[in-house]
Amino acid sequence: MQPSQVTDAFLKASVKQMEVAERNINRCLDKLSDEQICHRRADYENTIANLLLHLEGNVRQWFLHGIDGQPDVRTRDSEFALSPAVQPGEIRKRFAATLAEGRSVIGSLPPERLLETVNPQPTGNWGPMTILAAIYRIVSHLEMHTGQIILLTKQLKDCDLDLSIPRRR
Repeated sequence: MQPSQVTDAFLKASVKQMEVAERNINRCLDKLSDEQICHRRADYENTIANLLLHLEGNVRQWFLHGIDGQPDVRTRDSEFALSPAVQPGEIRKRFAATLAEGRSVIGSLPPERLLETVNPQPTGNWGPMTILAAIYRIVSHLEMHTGQIILLTKQLKDCDLDLSIPRRR
């Protein structure tokens, strides 16, 4: 296998994992009311709305700013507000648009850029890293929070979601 094949496979797999995560999140959101998307049992918990805002801000900062060179417009603290200023429908639209744009950036990335060093979150603790590492980090981050959204949805709906192969019970 040639290095360019490995690079292409990594970029395609990253885009695919982002699509799978978004599909699973949307399957959860389609089962929930706006009230459930904004539900929290205590102030120390995140709502699904908070997680979507957080993921949208994270992808925007790391992929669109850090890799694509767009302005860094993230306001991280607002992602965790007890009462988000944006309604769930708008949050969903922003999340979908940012993920689509992030996938486009990753999917069209020239292979020679993967080892380029960037600092996508200059105010954070991560520091400079290769674009390859940044992609790996954010796709993993997206999947981690997807798992949280799935768990919260199961708890809110009090049912199994059968997101993969339905189980016999």
